[in-house]
Amino acid sequence: MTLTPQRHSGADTGRTPEVLAPSPASSAQSRRVGAHPWVMAAAVAVSVAGAALSLNGVLRGWAWYVPVLTTVCVVALAMAVLRSLRAQPFLVALGGFASLVFILTFTFFRRDSIAGFIPSGDTMAQLGRYLRRASETVLAESSPVAPNAGIVLVTCAVLGLVAILVDALAVPLALPATSGLGLLAILVVPAMVKPQSVGPWGFAAAAAGYLMILACSQWFAPDNRTMADTARNPGQFRRAALTGGMALVIALLLPLAVPGFDQGTFPQGSRLNPWGSSTGLNPMISLGNSLRSPSGDGRITYASNASRPQYLRSVTVDRFDGDSWSPDDRDASRRVGVGRMDVGYEVLADEQVRTVTAVDTGRFTSPYLPVPYAPDSVNGLDGRWSWDPATLSIKGVDTNARNQQYVVQSTSPRLTPELLAQSSAPVRGISEEFIRPPNNVPDIVRTTADTVTEGSRTAYAKAMAIQNYLRSVEFTYSLQSPVQGGYDGNGLSVLADFLTQKSGYCIHFASAMAVMARLEGIPSRIAVGYAPGRSTGATVSVPGQGALTEYEVDSRDAHAWPELYFQGLGWVAFEPTPSRGVVPDYASQASTPGGASTNENNDGLIPSSAATPGATPGATPVPLPGLDSSGEAGHALRLPLYGAAGILLLALLAASPRIVRAGLRSRRLRGSPSPGGSTAASAWAELRDLATDYGLAPGVSETPRHFSGRLRESGALGGPDGADDAGARAVASLTADFERQQYGRPAGIPENAALAGEPSAAVSAADRIARTQASLRRHSRLPQRLRAEWLPPSVMNRWGLIASAPFRAISRPAAKLGQAAARSWRTVRDGLRRLRQG
Repeated sequence: MTLTPQRHSGADTGRTPEVLAPSPASSAQSRRVGAHPWVMAAAVAVSVAGAALSLNGVLRGWAWYVPVLTTVCVVALAMAVLRSLRAQPFLVALGGFASLVFILTFTFFRRDSIAGFIPSGDTMAQLGRYLRRASETVLAESSPVAPNAGIVLVTCAVLGLVAILVDALAVPLALPATSGLGLLAILVVPAMVKPQSVGPWGFAAAAAGYLMILACSQWFAPDNRTMADTARNPGQFRRAALTGGMALVIALLLPLAVPGFDQGTFPQGSRLNPWGSSTGLNPMISLGNSLRSPSGDGRITYASNASRPQYLRSVTVDRFDGDSWSPDDRDASRRVGVGRMDVGYEVLADEQVRTVTAVDTGRFTSPYLPVPYAPDSVNGLDGRWSWDPATLSIKGVDTNARNQQYVVQSTSPRLTPELLAQSSAPVRGISEEFIRPPNNVPDIVRTTADTVTEGSRTAYAKAMAIQNYLRSVEFTYSLQSPVQGGYDGNGLSVLADFLTQKSGYCIHFASAMAVMARLEGIPSRIAVGYAPGRSTGATVSVPGQGALTEYEVDSRDAHAWPELYFQGLGWVAFEPTPSRGVVPDYASQASTPGGASTNENNDGLIPSSAATPGATPGATPVPLPGLDSSGEAGHALRLPLYGAAGILLLALLAASPRIVRAGLRSRRLRGSPSPGGSTAASAWAELRDLATDYGLAPGVSETPRHFSGRLRESGALGGPDGADDAGARAVASLTADFERQQYGRPAGIPENAALAGEPSAAVSAADRIARTQASLRRHSRLPQRLRAEWLPPSVMNRWGLIASAPFRAISRPAAKLGQAAARSWRTVRDGLRRLRQG
């Protein structure tokens, strides 16, 4: 029987095989580039433009996306054209830069350029103005920023450069997997800036483009320098699906095992929550996004012995200078432990109202704790918490508000209009930050404040005049008008637009009243939290208080309201936003000067103070008010759990090379048990790795037969020649099977050759590998055995190559650049030397 060799070598037949002689057809085929440049360009464009979708929310609206999409597509197309013409990689990248300059000039500087797309001196002057405008926007505004020409220009330029970087990593440097770093650089921006992080659409589009890049790199092999494999290899799709599934499972489970991964001041923690949505309250700018959310995420329930539903206060904004306002945490003066808190100022009211409120935050995720004002103590919390003596805002030290159940005891004076009107003593005992008027107040704000409060003599009269003006029929509550008018944010410039348009939502009304109050000499600040919610129809049992009516709030109830300070009474809340919240009794009048009732429910958002009748389920127990507020018991219990999780994680990391090695061996040896079957190549690969683990790695150009002989004669399998050891016979048999499968059956060797001395001719490759491993273990020292089993070089070497791939990609061009610089320096040095000698 004649066997046809599967692979040919010129040395075997004494002549050059015909398959090595290029035919005219094959030469023509090699000159054709094919579809690779166009498919890769499409993959790069989809990945970068898809990742750019996540920037919605960092930039306001979608008007900026058309120039971004145009820029990315033009750059990718230009590089595809040059690559299809077989241009050198350096010229392809240079062409990408040139196309980026041309498309940016055409889009932003058409009137200040030559022929509409070639930069000129006027172009550079206009570019400087755009860059200054972009810089001012970044420094002065908070997201989402208005997409002015400067910001859009910078965005287009950066994304065009990312497209060039991704293309360079994927094609000339042959590092398609590393190209994801460019996409990651885009996604990091919304992940850090936006409360909702990247978002599903941006992540999905970026992932789809990245997978297209990997698929294109695997399917096509444009030249030998890329060393690209082919996706047609058997089982590759199955292995890719398995790898992707494992990566997804690890990404979902790892945050649960890492202590503190979803805690701290980063409001959304890891942002990855497969079990449900995770919602926080980002002060000021994102209130509009929360109010416009139809789903009502971040549900919080609370029950109180108060006579009406309460406001839940989270953070305080007191600095009104500049174009972006945010809470001042005052970390240096915060106090740890919320078991006992003090307002820090004198309260002279005759009657104090004490309330007890039980709160369940659910999936609300924020470093700040929502509580009724003014809290005296908070009990039942997990983790450590701190409070600000100036504002009584409560913030987590090593935890956040997610899944917290606690009881708040708060005290406030019983206020009446007469009591507030009598509070005319000079303000003392509070920080200057709450009193100092803002700088650079727009004229319309100052003029409006003076006009509205004209004729008012007391601080209370001025406050009521400002509230009644903002709640009058001149103003309308709207979530969309600020977006359409470009003032959906906070800051003094926003106030000017709001007072001109007379339309906005709670943050605009609260900011206007707070700023105008300071201009009239009244200390003020802005509280951010939740308006009173809706009754759930359930009751909650609190020890010592009985069954209390339960209420609920969610993101649609996110609210901001002003607090004004009155000497002897403290901080007093007002409600200037029409159709939102509940106007307190001490700030209510029968009608406003404009004729609008202060308690009119214009859009159904004002909750009723009465409980909604309905079935009353059994009382729900809540934490006892007497618990230590620092949560020492829960904190002490978490420490051992975190320690155990850390130990398990370290053990998993230490055992990972052994686990990977065992999994690789199992996959290779799973198959036909016959010695000449399809497992011959896999068994040979396992033999090479096994020898590598025990310090006998095969050479790069070493033939299988030479490597087999060197392994048997090394003494690692037994005596000097290994003749008496079953491992040597197993190696010989594995070598014969591999040579038979790769090169055909050598003359003089039986077709069913197996282990000498075995009764059966069908000894599995797994058995022979096991005998070889056992022989290597018996004849090696303990350190060598431990290294082979726990830190196998065959695995560690592969991981080292993967980890060093980005550094190799950087070092190659860096080395070439260094060599070119050295040659240039030698040329200059020799020229100077000749000049001196001449």
